Amino acid sequence: MKVNAPSVALAACSGYDAAAPAVCAALEASGWTPGRGAVVLVKPNLLRSVPLACTHPRVVAAACSWLLDQGARVRVADSPGFGTAVGVARAVGLTEALRPLGLNVSPLDRPVPISLGRGGRWGVSRLALESDALLSVPKVKVHAMMRLSLSLKNLFGCVCGLRKAWAHTRQGGRSDDFVSGLLDLYAALPPVTALADGVEAMHVTGPSDGQPFPLGLVGASTVAAALDAVLSALLGARPVDVPLWAE
Repeated sequence: MKVNAPSVALAACSGYDAAAPAVCAALEASGWTPGRGAVVLVKPNLLRSVPLACTHPRVVAAACSWLLDQGARVRVADSPGFGTAVGVARAVGLTEALRPLGLNVSPLDRPVPISLGRGGRWGVSRLALESDALLSVPKVKVHAMMRLSLSLKNLFGCVCGLRKAWAHTRQGGRSDDFVSGLLDLYAALPPVTALADGVEAMHVTGPSDGQPFPLGLVGASTVAAALDAVLSALLGARPVDVPLWAE
């Protein structure tokens, strides 16, 4: 039986001034068709009020503009580890970038418990669970625990507020349990398409205090795990080195 591999699209992007055409090219090449009237949650990485730690506003705005052109109903939301979604968005320029589109940033709150395969529960935002589709828009960066923070790791922001800190405390010392929880979360969410901001990645350390690295690309796929695997390989990582890839 022939199995079609998921499409992964990469578009060169030398700087954020050229982000809009690169984002549109990657999303078009990915083959994603969200559908007119579909409620799409755009989930950037708004970790904290440090621009390099967050998905660039021009990438997020370009993705939202593309979705609106497709007839989708767009929501933009996150649940940062530090501060609030509204506060971080304002600090890094996302609020301003979304204003011409008539969009704003909302918190991922109103938790709904989901059971984890290895025990315990995470409180996942009702806003995420009740969307028709998610667009995970991570910043490509290294991560002290997970080696790389990409599309799947970005979904952890769908866990509400302080529950993320609790989950890290409970499972952070056991990366296999945390990875298993992320995969349970991925399975519980609506279909996830991914768009990665690799224009200026973060390296040396992360996910918040690293150094800029001019990777010069954006990538997209209707299968978030496939995009993460391609980006991990492109960065020279091996499956054994990246817990989410190895799983």
